[in-house]
Amino acid sequence: MSERLEDIAARMTAEGKGILAADESTGTIKKRLDTIGVESTEETRRDYREMLFRADEAMRNYISGVILYDETLRQKARDGTPLVELIARAGAVPGIKVDKGAQPLAGFSGEKITEGLDGLRGRLAEYYELGARFAKWRAVIDISDTLPTWTAVKQNAQALARYAALCQEAGIVPIVEPEVLMDGQPATHSIDRCYEVTEWVLKTVFQELYDARVLLEGMVLKPNMVIDGKNARKASREEVAEKTVRCLKSTVPAAVPGIAFLSGGQSDEEATAHLSIMNAAHVTPWRLTFSYGRALQAAALKAWGGKNENVAAGQRAFAHRARMNALAARGEWKQELEAAA
Repeated sequence: MSERLEDIAARMTAEGKGILAADESTGTIKKRLDTIGVESTEETRRDYREMLFRADEAMRNYISGVILYDETLRQKARDGTPLVELIARAGAVPGIKVDKGAQPLAGFSGEKITEGLDGLRGRLAEYYELGARFAKWRAVIDISDTLPTWTAVKQNAQALARYAALCQEAGIVPIVEPEVLMDGQPATHSIDRCYEVTEWVLKTVFQELYDARVLLEGMVLKPNMVIDGKNARKASREEVAEKTVRCLKSTVPAAVPGIAFLSGGQSDEEATAHLSIMNAAHVTPWRLTFSYGRALQAAALKAWGGKNENVAAGQRAFAHRARMNALAARGEWKQELEAAA
């Protein structure tokens, strides 16, 4: 008997836990490994991720799911255990990134459309066999005075809805990720401009999900926070939290079990603080948690440095960030806990 989509989504948004995004493409993980002077090979990529997935304290207590890249989903640990099995043993749900990346949208300068729908039904069936129980698809929306256009919003929302429907047909929970960029060009927009665009994007996405007959109880939303552009940062942490919650309340149906934010260009601590204030100061119909990549991994990567003797140090750094974010998911994070580490 296969697990119901609603039950998988509930596990992914379990209280006080969040989702680790370890789905960096081969190109992106190379950039990460370059920063610590480690050559990116199939083996070093495996070793790095195995270090994270074997970080027992972090994985068991603070991580509800892990988003993987195609290569990682198929890899085995040094001792021959499939990495998917390490994740499942820790009680987390294994997931897979299925989009093929954002490409220029023909006829619309400066805008992108995410590709990967061709052959997706077959790939999802294979990923299910390999152990994945949720998937992720990211749509990228750029903000400027004139962007986004209606076409970019509409086409990306339609692609997200088609992807989500195919996932659910395959017994896989879709993470729906429409990211309104804080660090796009020129990244000088105000928080109110971000609010306006995010509200428009989310309204359009949920209309498309409804039209595609996507079961809202069997999905997870992964949105950006409502925040000013990277080159115009003025908004306080409280303002970011308040505007984000207000925007979500006006767009996201209560049937959605959980919202797992992306960190998108924020510093580790900033992303944690914003999430904690949202949970401490606001009542919402959904679980508000995290689905961070860099904001969970940056400190661990640095501590590990590609050396076997530093695995434990890397795991401690990962456990610290995971714990801070787990506290934020309960509204209990405090600045002084960072210093204590």
